[in-house]
Amino acid sequence: MKNKWTKLAALAIAALWSGPTVQAQAPHPERIYLSGTGIDNTKTWEFFCSGGQNSGKWKKIEVPCNWELQGFGEYTYGRWYTIKGERPSDETGIYRYKFESPATTPGERIKIFFDGVMTDTEVFINGKPAGEMHQGGFYRFSYDITDLLKPGKKNLLEVKIAKESANKSINAAERKADWWLYGGIYRPVWLEVVPAVHMRHFVLNADQHGKLQAAIEMEGDAKGYELSVSVRSLKDGKEMYTQGHKPTVSHQIKDSNKEQLMEGNWMNIQPWSTEDPNLYVARLELKDPEGKTVQSRETRIGFRTIEFFPQDGVYLNGTKLVVKGVNRHSFSVDGGRATSAAMSRQDALLVKEMNMNAVRSHYPPDEHFLDMCDSLGIVYMDELAGWQNGYDSKVGPKLVKEMIERDVNHPSIIIWSNGNEGGWNYNLDPLFAKYDKLQKRHMVHPWADFNDLDTHHYPTYLTGVARFTNGYKVFMPTEFMHAMYDQGGGAGLRDFWDRWCTNPMFAGGFIWVFCDEAPKRSDKGGILDSDKSNAPDGVVGPRREKEGSYYAIRAQWSPIQLKPLLITDHFDGSFLVTNEYTYTNLDKCRMTYKIRTCETPLKNAMESGKVIAEGHVQLPAIAPGETGKARFTLPASFREGDVLELEAFDKEGKSICNWTYPIRLAKQYFDHKMAQTPMTLEAVQPATATQTATSIELKSDRVTVTFDPATGMISRIISGGTEVPFKDGPVAVGMKMRYEPTLSYVRNSNEGAVYCAKYKGAADSIVWRLTDKGLLYMDAILLNRASGGGGFDDAFMDSKVFNLGLTFSYPEKNCSGMKWMGRGPYRVWKNRIPGTNYGVWHKEYNNTITGESFENLVYPEFKGYHANMYWATLESDTTPFTVYSRNDGIFFHVFTPEEPKGRVKDTMPKFPEGDISFLLDIPAICSFKPIEQQGPNSQPGNIRIKSGDEGLHLNLMFDFRQ
Repeated sequence: MKNKWTKLAALAIAALWSGPTVQAQAPHPERIYLSGTGIDNTKTWEFFCSGGQNSGKWKKIEVPCNWELQGFGEYTYGRWYTIKGERPSDETGIYRYKFESPATTPGERIKIFFDGVMTDTEVFINGKPAGEMHQGGFYRFSYDITDLLKPGKKNLLEVKIAKESANKSINAAERKADWWLYGGIYRPVWLEVVPAVHMRHFVLNADQHGKLQAAIEMEGDAKGYELSVSVRSLKDGKEMYTQGHKPTVSHQIKDSNKEQLMEGNWMNIQPWSTEDPNLYVARLELKDPEGKTVQSRETRIGFRTIEFFPQDGVYLNGTKLVVKGVNRHSFSVDGGRATSAAMSRQDALLVKEMNMNAVRSHYPPDEHFLDMCDSLGIVYMDELAGWQNGYDSKVGPKLVKEMIERDVNHPSIIIWSNGNEGGWNYNLDPLFAKYDKLQKRHMVHPWADFNDLDTHHYPTYLTGVARFTNGYKVFMPTEFMHAMYDQGGGAGLRDFWDRWCTNPMFAGGFIWVFCDEAPKRSDKGGILDSDKSNAPDGVVGPRREKEGSYYAIRAQWSPIQLKPLLITDHFDGSFLVTNEYTYTNLDKCRMTYKIRTCETPLKNAMESGKVIAEGHVQLPAIAPGETGKARFTLPASFREGDVLELEAFDKEGKSICNWTYPIRLAKQYFDHKMAQTPMTLEAVQPATATQTATSIELKSDRVTVTFDPATGMISRIISGGTEVPFKDGPVAVGMKMRYEPTLSYVRNSNEGAVYCAKYKGAADSIVWRLTDKGLLYMDAILLNRASGGGGFDDAFMDSKVFNLGLTFSYPEKNCSGMKWMGRGPYRVWKNRIPGTNYGVWHKEYNNTITGESFENLVYPEFKGYHANMYWATLESDTTPFTVYSRNDGIFFHVFTPEEPKGRVKDTMPKFPEGDISFLLDIPAICSFKPIEQQGPNSQPGNIRIKSGDEGLHLNLMFDFRQ
């Protein structure tokens, strides 16, 4: 069954093709498209390019789409200026398209609209200029072309475009930036037919109480005309009534003023919010003095009140709002900046699935993305472009007006942004309130402490002196947790977010960035290119492939949070739940439980995941911000299961998060499963231990393990006549241990063949025991002696622990896949464990480099750290084996991921030298700021040993039997 968000998204797309405004007057549709409507619906025009690919000749091109993606011109990334002697590509392009002029009645006017063109644009109709050159690549502009058309005949549209602007400030703002630079018509082109006297533009303000204000700009002398406004529900089409019980509010135009003001109060409206995005359709009609309707326009609205209070916060409908946001580029692999309504739907749904409620970008987005935000309850920070340089005071005012006029009536927009990271012109600041004349939404300068809102970028955990958690201003970092490659994003998010949420002046923040920006290179055989380390910054891939951080963010920002829970013999089915919604009480939501089995390879791991019991969890009435107790009745089969899964659903039935908890810890699980497992491979002879000057050998009928008596390390394993190349270990990781051969010994016992390797330093002993049935046990005792047994002149453990444990070698080429029980399916870092769940997982071997392997981007990545291993089978055509954990909290390191080739510096912390490691601690990952400036869960561990400590145990069992 489709959830509410999917249904709303589908409804929104259906409404998009009529646009945010609808001309109701027959016979003309509101928009007569000369281009397609998006990258998935294009029209063919003629095109001439001055330089680069396919230049110097007329060819065909699809519109809308940036011309580089169609095989013309040259690609340039916006950081070209960092390369000595480099210049941006600067070709020009000429588009041609013939169209028939729509039929009109006397007095009607025809306008042509361009929703986005890069960059300087001159428009000609039948060889004559339509108006002044437009400059600025992210904005809608139009011309009245009525007098240039040949009625009833074919008309020639020519569009001449210069990729680089003649205005230096536009190049500095838009094309000296940390994004790909494109050229061409990348958003739709259309015609509109309007009467001589018409509504050119209108600004609405619909507040939470049902009051609707309208400021309508008239074109032509409208004296004697009448304006009216009506409202209906988008959901069911029901007409709404004013407090005077009328379906419309009317306004007689008694003067020739261009701007006309009117307002009304509607009853029984449902406010728009991030959790209830109720939408309505406002219909504005214009009647001439004879009472004939000459124009109707419709737009979707949400009744909501947005307010900003210094030293307090952002309020939506009187309730403080904390934005959980992400930055996003308008981007598609095949179109550059050209996207589609379907892509906007996909992206908006992914945003909601991550439990986000806000988006920001470096320029105005596609109109259909804002429509999706309106439909799904995503608030938006709408930004005038200017990456680190602002527009001048000549072109800037025009672009501010174009942006706000297009976007002003979207209920999702809560804040305006003037540029980015210094890319603002202070002279433009007053224009935001001028054009957002009724709502006057707050305006910010991203990264600056400005206008009572501190938006500092990439803060450290302890930022700052007299700001953020140590200051007295509202703070909202408009960029943080930079997600380059596998860094940032969800890694470390919990520390920052939990700290900030303790401060009542925290208003939320925006992660950088939504997706990797890697367009298809038409000049390089179609490869995807992120320009090395410049643009692989996404939480999802270029085709929206989900990275590990996607799930970590989803878990951290779930509006339902569970307090830490450990299943013990005393667990009675109750646990603590916190409501982190803004408006919704938890009794409107629901939660389920499932009890799953997770069998071992000793029995039949294929049976894992079987649900043996399921039911509903009772969620009490818990108000936003409060914590209460949820509970379910333990089924009779509870203790027969291995994993408890809890899943929460919002009031519309959409899954928002799931959590898993082992019913038994690793040692309990191992003992329980071993007791249940029949041993089908019975031993014929007892296992034996022998020692010579050159080898120590533990031997059973099926498995022989040989150790080097000089080092205590495995030198060879033979199973069923085949060598298993698991060897050259144990080697200490994050500590030092010295093998003591004179203290070590072998013995034979009723429990198998035993080799006790003794050490000085961090390890006390590692006992190896091979059972008669060929199972190899390893019991290591670490860090139980403050002196390390003596004999060390320096420290025998790292003062800062990043990796701690034991490592071995095993050739990567032998491995074809892995099945394991533990947290999965994604790898983890010390500061990115949330979002992984307990279960039995499987993945084929891959060599994915996060954010770079675009031609074979397989997620989850195979290599790296895997948390809370219970058991793991390394699959191989020749030498498979399984290892079981007999104590808790073991991280399983499976090979070392390759660093991205395009990196400026290493992106990952140092891994153990070996191929396969069993670790008690692992490092964190981060981007930009060093580890010491991250939160506590990112910091390296430290070790203190006191007399009497039992030490740390690393207990495993290996099954090498073929």
